[in-house]
This record gives sequence, C-alpha cells and structure tokens, in this order.
Amino acid sequence: MFEYISGVLKGITPEKAIVDVNGIGYQIHTPLSCYADGQKIESPITFYTCFIVREDSQRLFGFIKREERNLFIQLSDVSGVGPKTALALIGHLGSHNLEQAILTANMATLSKVPGIGRKTAERLALEMRDKIHKSKGPKVPYIPGKPCLKTDAISALINLGYSTSQATKATEKVMKNFENDPPLTKLIAAALRAI
Repeated sequence: MFEYISGVLKGITPEKAIVDVNGIGYQIHTPLSCYADGQKIESPITFYTCFIVREDSQRLFGFIKREERNLFIQLSDVSGVGPKTALALIGHLGSHNLEQAILTANMATLSKVPGIGRKTAERLALEMRDKIHKSKGPKVPYIPGKPCLKTDAISALINLGYSTSQATKATEKVMKNFENDPPLTKLIAAALRAI
C-alpha cells in the first residue's frame, strides 16, 4: 500500500519512529539498527515501508534501505517467524550478515537473536536460502588460469547452498591435488569433502 514515506523525523525509540508528513504523524515500527545508527530528530528521512494488516492490528514497518524492507517481507512469510521476529533479525544482524548466516546455515549466529531458537533458525535457513539466491543471483568470481572448470565447480557449490567464499576456497584447495584437469563431477565431489 505504501512504498515509502518521506518526511521529518519527530521522534525515535529502539522500536519505532514518528515521521511528520505535511502535518500528519506516522508511527513506523523500525529495527533496532535504525535507532542505533543515530538518526537525528527534525531531519528529513525516508522509510521504505511495509503495511501489515492483521485481524487485531494494523502496523506500518519501515526501513532506511529498500533491501532491508524486501528481506523483511520474505522473512515475515516464513512459518513461525512473523513481523516482530523478522524485525528483530534485521535489527540485530543487519541485512548483509543475516543473509550470510542464512546462506551458510550458521545456526549459532541466527540463534543469538532474541526469540530465535534452534528449530526456527533451521527453518529460516531451509526456507530462505533459495529466496536469497534468487533475489541476489549467485556471484561467481572470475578466476584466471582454468576459469571454466573452476568457475563451473564454484557455481555448482554455490547452487548447493555454500557461500562464494567457501566454494572458492574448497575448489582452489583441491585443484592443487590434481596433476591434470579432473572431470567436473570429480572436482565437485573433492571440493565438497574439503568444505
């Protein structure tokens, strides 16, 4: 309903901000990181928003970055997460660290967020991994030397859910064990054992 709201910041707490838009004050639920960033009262501000209507409430959520808002929407759709937990995840980890934790299935990092137990962390990693891959597209680095074989192996590992860093390190490590170029499947299998 609302793509963004631009106005003057009239107040901010760790949970919400008040934005004045031509004499109308909007209460916007925000992640903790927005408060921690030290937004200044009476300064112009834009929030990318998501308006969520439930049977017993209507709440407006806002983010300084469009990417955070989009991630929030995806997280809110995960079973057992909801808007409050999605907001906590983004507020405590930030969108980049959160995406990395999900893509690498880093349960320890995800479980540090209040309200996230082991089971919820596992569900997040399982349900969100493909969504993040689709929205970002795997970034496969160009590697000089034997670009086709290495890049294909790295791409395959990324598509299996490993981070670019993990895939690159493992592939480069096992490439040294072969005198000649191995078949791609053999290289991928060896890289998987090295991760």
